[in-house]
Amino acid sequence: MKAFHQTYYLLKKRPQGIIFVFILIFTFTSLFGQPEWIKDAGAKSFPTLLHTLKVNDFGAFKNQFISSTNAIQQAIDSCAALGGGRVLFEPGVYHTGALFLKSNVELCIGDGVELKALMGLEYYPEIETRVAGIVMKWPSGVINILNQHNVAITGKGTVHAQGKIYWERYWNLREEYSKKGLRWASDYDCKRVRTIQVANSENITLKGFTIKQSGFWTVHLLFSKNITVDGLTIRNNIDGFGPSTDGINVDSSTLIEIMNCDVDGNDDNYCIKAGRDADGLRINLPSEYVYIHDCIARKGGGLLVIGSETSGWIRHVYVENMKAFGSASVIYLKSAKTRGGGIEDIEMKNVEATGTRRFCGVSLNWNPAYSYATLETPVDSVPEHWKTMLKVVPEELGIPYIRNVRISDCTADSVRDIAFDIQGMEKSIIESFQFKNIQIFAPKTGSLEWVKNFTFKNVVVHSSDNALVIKNSSEIDPGEFTVKYVKTKSSK
Repeated sequence: MKAFHQTYYLLKKRPQGIIFVFILIFTFTSLFGQPEWIKDAGAKSFPTLLHTLKVNDFGAFKNQFISSTNAIQQAIDSCAALGGGRVLFEPGVYHTGALFLKSNVELCIGDGVELKALMGLEYYPEIETRVAGIVMKWPSGVINILNQHNVAITGKGTVHAQGKIYWERYWNLREEYSKKGLRWASDYDCKRVRTIQVANSENITLKGFTIKQSGFWTVHLLFSKNITVDGLTIRNNIDGFGPSTDGINVDSSTLIEIMNCDVDGNDDNYCIKAGRDADGLRINLPSEYVYIHDCIARKGGGLLVIGSETSGWIRHVYVENMKAFGSASVIYLKSAKTRGGGIEDIEMKNVEATGTRRFCGVSLNWNPAYSYATLETPVDSVPEHWKTMLKVVPEELGIPYIRNVRISDCTADSVRDIAFDIQGMEKSIIESFQFKNIQIFAPKTGSLEWVKNFTFKNVVVHSSDNALVIKNSSEIDPGEFTVKYVKTKSSK
């Protein structure tokens, strides 16, 4: 109370003191609270309820195995032509191919509504888009928001992507390509359908609905700004485990807020990307100002995965209040020697994890068979997207950098493999990591190589392996890093 009266007196009697108080508040927030930019993240507008249209009035078929694509699209187009509003469904099951939302329209997939994606690439016209870091022709998504503003997809219903038909096709192609030394091309040559595709758009809201069995990436946010993803449930491990079924991918986009989501996929759960190699360096657009909070990650490549596409830089990412159950990593930062760009200013705090494979992984030479495109035959005779991937990146542009990462207030129980696996390179030292208030139960403590300026405060690893291996590194402050020996490998 005394401090309050002193502040009041300062503001009343000495107006110039206002500046001083604001400086104090800003400093306190920057050092101990959320970043200042968080208030600007997420959608800043929502479609106004000017009109309400029902797809059934345009001839949509419910509970019949007949395509309703044209009827649903007509409802969307008509709503946009009227100035905007909401498009609704009567409860039931509807079959659809690619849908394209328009500015100022909310598509409400209400409780009791299921959209089932038609199975087959012929229902999804190809568009120019970015796929795993390069721009190429690829099938459109089930629901697309392309070059639009002020759009929403809401409701408690379900989008069943019926993507399993692409999974076996991919595994067969990948096996064939791997035998020929073409592992790097398999992900690009086996075309599959994303579920929600947002590109070159602004002020977009995705809220409340469930997505099942995506054929490829589930939610792809590309070249976009001010997007809110709130309360999505993603269940891709239905009737098998689909390859590349990432949960939510932020790709060269900015001011993104992802919250209250629950992702069970078979690849990266929450992932941030910014372009691959020469094509990523050509476009040179970052992913930045990304706020992810109060979410769950289940099976998949990691709770938070950044990379491997880092060419345009990924920076200013704040992640808090998260839970992981069985994901491969709590946090995994990855790139490759031809990517360029890098990762910086990442903060993760307040995470509870159990059953992950590792706690923290960092690699600058991730998955070489996939990351590096090589070919013995003449380049002129190959597809255009192969030519894009085969472009040589000069070494000085290809080296990526990872720096300024802060991880705090985390527990990881029953880790299956290793606590820390952080591997830099002589030409790219991983710099300035801070670990604070962390408890990990893992069989192996792990290693640091080619790192600099790492600090540990109140970090305890309960492990049957009694040492953190440090090689080719400097300015390591183990301060309060403790390994407590336990007989059991991965539990308390």
